[in-house]
Amino acid sequence: MIQLTNRLQQFLAKKNHHHFIDGSYTNAESEQQITVINPATEAAIGKVALGTKESVNQAVAAAKKAFNYNSDWRKMSPDDRGKILYRLAEKITEHAESLAQLVTLENGKLIKDARSSDAGGAAKTFRYYAGWATKIEGETLDISQPQKGGRQNFAFTRREPVGVVAAIVPWNFPISIAAWKIAPALAAGCTVVLKPSEETPLSALLLAELAMEAGMPPGVFNVITGDGRTTGASLTTHPDVKKITFTGSTYTGKIIGKAAMDNITDISLELGGKSPAIVFNDADDLAFAAQGVAAGIFRNQGQVCVAGSRVYIQKKVFDKVLTDISHAAQKMKISHGFDETAQLGPLVSKGHLQKVRGYIHTGMEEGATLVSGGVVNPKDKGFYLAPTIFSAPDNDQQIITEEIFGPVLVAVPFEDMEDALRLANDSHLGLAATVWTKDISKAMSMINRLEAGVIYVNSPVRSDPGLPLGGYKQSGIGRELGKVGVYSYTTLKSVNIVY
Repeated sequence: MIQLTNRLQQFLAKKNHHHFIDGSYTNAESEQQITVINPATEAAIGKVALGTKESVNQAVAAAKKAFNYNSDWRKMSPDDRGKILYRLAEKITEHAESLAQLVTLENGKLIKDARSSDAGGAAKTFRYYAGWATKIEGETLDISQPQKGGRQNFAFTRREPVGVVAAIVPWNFPISIAAWKIAPALAAGCTVVLKPSEETPLSALLLAELAMEAGMPPGVFNVITGDGRTTGASLTTHPDVKKITFTGSTYTGKIIGKAAMDNITDISLELGGKSPAIVFNDADDLAFAAQGVAAGIFRNQGQVCVAGSRVYIQKKVFDKVLTDISHAAQKMKISHGFDETAQLGPLVSKGHLQKVRGYIHTGMEEGATLVSGGVVNPKDKGFYLAPTIFSAPDNDQQIITEEIFGPVLVAVPFEDMEDALRLANDSHLGLAATVWTKDISKAMSMINRLEAGVIYVNSPVRSDPGLPLGGYKQSGIGRELGKVGVYSYTTLKSVNIVY
């Protein structure tokens, strides 16, 4: 077992963790608590408060006060806002090991992934948006509105921060996805109330501590812990919240979207995915493609929104590629996240493991062929599942139409490009896709016709702060990251001066 950092030992020694509101921890002794479980050992690592409506009101009030026009945050220059974001990126880098270890403890993911994707990814995102604080711009417009007496128009637009933002993030990448929302919102001049998943709330609280150490004014960034039914519902229906940004399941996204409409609240939704990987027989290196497909589904135990969970392989090479993927999966070492040599860790919780197991049983009952895996709990303790691969003749099975969010891949053969497009687009979701071919014309044709928000060619899908992420169809509304990511936290004001 790895030696925990001194900072993390001090953080965990508190045992009972409260909300972080208005620059400090609040006293939430009267609230119920949620126990945070290490999915590798099933041991408790701490407790957090289950936020009530009163606590949510307190957090939103703090954020609203910090957004007041006369507040230090609103009066702060864009350059100074950017400096705070950059200092926070440096703080995350300084305490990257503490954050990574905490994510591994509460999420179960491999420590090497927690270092790169969560701590490293969050630092990159804050650093990227630190630069955007000084680059938000409007336009001057040459309008044709006639004016009397020889008067003229000077028309322009300006972008202003939308207000208090409610950010609700999932458990699979608790720090990096939080950064996707917090960093652009703060760069735009908004204030934030973050609600992390009840499975992984501790890393968000540690992030809030680092934000204060970076010089964030009180109330600008708040963390309220709790569940979706009580805490999340109170936050998403609050009349003083002006923007909701949510990453999670399509089912929950629909509930939040309906709640947002009651207050006409701006909303961004990054929802479920059932992303196709399409392997043509002319892929430059079929073995490389097989490794890429395996990485695309089994990374983070398949608990990735853009995971390539259904692979379509051209018939001529179907058996070879499927065999190579199976061999790659079977060689993966399954162990706890602190094992530096591990390639697959536990799933996030007992409940989620049971859900994924249910899909595996359903797949076998519906006639899909189990190629490899399906073994549950290969360890004495912990929520482990071996990487699982099915083969199916078409898109009829439930395991290929619904998001499983686990290390489960379904392979289907296809005839030609038209057949591949038919199969790939036959879904109510459209978050991501990958295409494996050395034919650039074929790749471009697929890019033009695939119904997906993010497409990678000859690589698994990866995130980058400069590349927008979002989905087609029921995979979401709006985009995160890139320029569009920061502009989504602004509202446009049109002005015309007659002179």
